[in-house]
Amino acid sequence: MALQWLTLVAAIWLQSINGTNSNFPAYSSELKRILSISQLQLNNLASASDAGKLLGWISGVAAAHLPLWLVLLIGSLLGIIGYGVQFLLLSHQIHSLSYWHIFLLTAVAGNSICWINTVCYTIAIRNFPLDRQIAVGLSTSYVGLSAKVYTDIVDVVSNSPSKRAKLFLLLSSVLPLLVCFVCTPLARDVNVGNSRKLTRGFFTMFIVTIVTGLFAVITSLGRAVSEFLHSYTILGGMFAMLLLPLVVPLAEKIRETLQQKCWIRVYDEGNGCVARVEKNLDVNATESMAIGVVEEIGPKLMLRRVEFWLYFFVYFFGATLGLVYLNNLAQIAESRGYWGISTLVSFSSAFSFFGRLLPSLLDFFFPKSKHIVSRGGAMGGLMIPMCGAFVLLLNGNHISLYISTGIISICTGAITSISVSTTTELFGTKNFGVNHNILVSNIPIGSFLFGDFAALLYNKGRNRVSGGGTCMGQNCYSTTFIIWASLCALGTLLAFTLHARTNKLYSSRL
Repeated sequence: MALQWLTLVAAIWLQSINGTNSNFPAYSSELKRILSISQLQLNNLASASDAGKLLGWISGVAAAHLPLWLVLLIGSLLGIIGYGVQFLLLSHQIHSLSYWHIFLLTAVAGNSICWINTVCYTIAIRNFPLDRQIAVGLSTSYVGLSAKVYTDIVDVVSNSPSKRAKLFLLLSSVLPLLVCFVCTPLARDVNVGNSRKLTRGFFTMFIVTIVTGLFAVITSLGRAVSEFLHSYTILGGMFAMLLLPLVVPLAEKIRETLQQKCWIRVYDEGNGCVARVEKNLDVNATESMAIGVVEEIGPKLMLRRVEFWLYFFVYFFGATLGLVYLNNLAQIAESRGYWGISTLVSFSSAFSFFGRLLPSLLDFFFPKSKHIVSRGGAMGGLMIPMCGAFVLLLNGNHISLYISTGIISICTGAITSISVSTTTELFGTKNFGVNHNILVSNIPIGSFLFGDFAALLYNKGRNRVSGGGTCMGQNCYSTTFIIWASLCALGTLLAFTLHARTNKLYSSRL
């Protein structure tokens, strides 16, 4: 069904511009200069974007009672308010904003991301019931390309640092609204009838997504690429890559017209398709059982379940901890005497992109009916290399920095993707919007706790080494890395505890 695939393409486009919080480093220096704030205050301002997720559950309630297109527009309007007013400040159109005004605006902007995310998750889960992990993973992987999309646009317009800061804020406020307007007709449930595995379509989507990711990585190599490709060419290529997913619904529409097919199927059945569909109805019913959840649970009951709190702290000591590391990546690299920060950030973004895609690839090539691994066990398995990565950071060379950053990025992205299916499998799809936003509320909590604690240790090392200014040397973050590795190890134990408690659910599907 062409419309079914078009809704997934819409989710991909929405996610590709929804990572506006990743633009913060591009304009943070200007905010610091205008507001005259300290490094710790700037760190808290970075955490304010995550603080907006504390109220992310509101978008879940809205998605359950309002049309999805309206939820989408509300999210984009919140983004215009949050980022737009900050743009006016940097443009000197407003002069009376205090630090706490900017803090609140950043939180509002962060909350806008939750509204768009909720719509994208809901589209993938409802419209692809048998392939929700694959659909969610494909769409959310494009969040990793957000920073690349915004940077490519800014590169075409200006090279001035002050102008670039303003442009990032202007685009963060306007671009999501424009894309949301384009996607509103597709932000809806589609009657999928007797759902079937859509193998051929997803295979094409994977090829397109991988090619897009490789293009983003190659064109992020800075001077090595700029000598051969103009910024206009790179921007045009990126937009072309974002249009490539339309190949799947276009092919499906041609099939519907010429062969009267409604599905991109596993088998090439020619004219005998209708008879085959009828024959496989019982098989489809069996497959539907394979994605069944434990039970439909509301948020109040969920908060009283041991499984939820195990899950909550697994995410807290896994994905959230990884996100805090990535948010502090520039400061960490600087303290180690490494100044190729933009290259390192692009490297991290690329690995995060493929990390988000990884669970979908595994679900696609190793169907659950043959290879059952609980979500808790998968998250625990991903957190083991994360523990090692934090320990490896105690080594001061740049190779260790790149290896650790790659591991943490890919594992954090994968856990983030897996968590969507974990929430639906443990607590059902009916209240998914509220339940999952309650889970990710641990991101702002961890951002403040882990981030501020790391900043305090950094300031202590800075004062001890130089009496002020920038802390340089391995000792600036060594204690932080040991603490983070220990917390990640604790999260790994909790993940395998969750695996032990929920393994019966997966075993029953064999």
